[in-house]
Amino acid sequence: MKHEFTSMQTKRALAASLRDIMACKSFSKITVSEIIRDCGVNRKTFYYHFEDIYALLHWMLEQETIEILKHFNLLDDYRDAVSFVMDYIESNKHIINCALDSVGRDELHRFFYNDFMGIAESVLRGMEEKYNGKLSDSYRNFLAEFYCEAVAGMIISWIRNRKCKDRAFAQEAIIAILRDSLRGVVQAEQENR
Repeated sequence: MKHEFTSMQTKRALAASLRDIMACKSFSKITVSEIIRDCGVNRKTFYYHFEDIYALLHWMLEQETIEILKHFNLLDDYRDAVSFVMDYIESNKHIINCALDSVGRDELHRFFYNDFMGIAESVLRGMEEKYNGKLSDSYRNFLAEFYCEAVAGMIISWIRNRKCKDRAFAQEAIIAILRDSLRGVVQAEQENR
């Protein structure tokens, strides 16, 4: 138990160092040497916890967003979840933009694909239960992928082309589309049976 706590503290310290360095330097120019020097650990410790800097970035973003999103009841709290994501992006725009500029949209998407797919499939299963519907596994998987791509694309577009007034519109549009289309898909599938 103590080892797990120490390991988590080390990971958090490495992530904090990465975050600090990203505030003033492009992600693609950051080295492991800079991170370990800032953090005060040795190279072996870094590689014990992370395969490379990309893995550290993924872990940091996952801990700060995905792990928190998993605690939302997304059937009832989807409005809060969308607000949380957009607040996070707004508060961490230099890190998000730095990551997007350095690794690109496709790579950032790859980082989170399995996490987002799991969340989307969970929401779809919840909608099936809530509306007494049943989707085939292949259709549920297709829909989960569709919603992941749509939401990720809209959020990345909002990050890239953000204007202050657009946030409220983007947030409400994403919420309305998720609410109405998820319910509609499950209900339509049930009616078609």
